[in-house]
Amino acid sequence: MKGYWLVLGTDVTDPEAQAEYGRLWAPVAARYGAKVRRGDHAPALLEAGDKSRILLVEFESLAKARACYDDPEYQAARAFAMKAATRELVIFEGDLG
Repeated sequence: MKGYWLVLGTDVTDPEAQAEYGRLWAPVAARYGAKVRRGDHAPALLEAGDKSRILLVEFESLAKARACYDDPEYQAARAFAMKAATRELVIFEGDLG
C-alpha cells in the first residue's frame, strides 16, 4: 500500500515563506519520490472550519511518507510552511488507485 500526506491549510498569508517552503521542499520530495496528486476537479472541502486549501501527496509506502516528514531537511522546510499559513497534516496508508 502507498503512504499519503493529506494537508489542509488556510489561505497563504506569507507568500515569501510559501515560496521558500516550495524551494526547500522540492529536493526533499524528489529524494522520497513524493508526488502531488491532482484530480480533474477541485476537491469539495466540506466541514473544513477555516481551511481553504487541500493537498494530497503520494509516496511509494507509509514508511517513506513518515521518513520524509521526519527528515531534518523537511523539518527545516516545514518551518516556512507553518509561517506561510495554518495547516494540518495527516499521514495515512491506503490504496487510492
